[in-house]
Amino acid sequence: MTNPQINILQKLAKDKHIENKKYFDKLKKKPPKNLDYVMQDLHDAEFKKTDCLDCANCCKTTGPLFTLADIERISKHLRQKPQQFIEQYLRIDEDQDYVLQNVPCAFLDTDNTCFIYDVRPKACREFPHTDRKKFQQITDITLKNTPICPAAFNIVEEMKKKLPL
Repeated sequence: MTNPQINILQKLAKDKHIENKKYFDKLKKKPPKNLDYVMQDLHDAEFKKTDCLDCANCCKTTGPLFTLADIERISKHLRQKPQQFIEQYLRIDEDQDYVLQNVPCAFLDTDNTCFIYDVRPKACREFPHTDRKKFQQITDITLKNTPICPAAFNIVEEMKKKLPL
């Protein structure tokens, strides 16, 4: 299914969750030698037809983890001291990571663009992480991203066809 609408994406992902979890469990046990190449191709093909600005569901429903390097870079861009930036926008979560105080993201504009796009957090730059090396190590993240990101959902569906286990 190309471009599942956000309102049905969660249901589609929920319906496929058990199937995908079993698939990823097998993948972790015996990853194909060409996995990273296949994932890169699937990722590139999906993002040739997917425009994140049509969706921005990740920015509306979840928040990235902010590294100290992210905080330094963004606060400098906003002409703030890092501590001011932290106090204004971030909190520490249960894993002791810096995350947004609230979602949707404070830096998301009404047209789905990002006010800090050029200096955005690493987690935002890499989302949905479907082109990461050693993909089998991040299948848990991918499972969490399929109900959020139509591209991640589509990539997983294509992956199961290209790499049947």
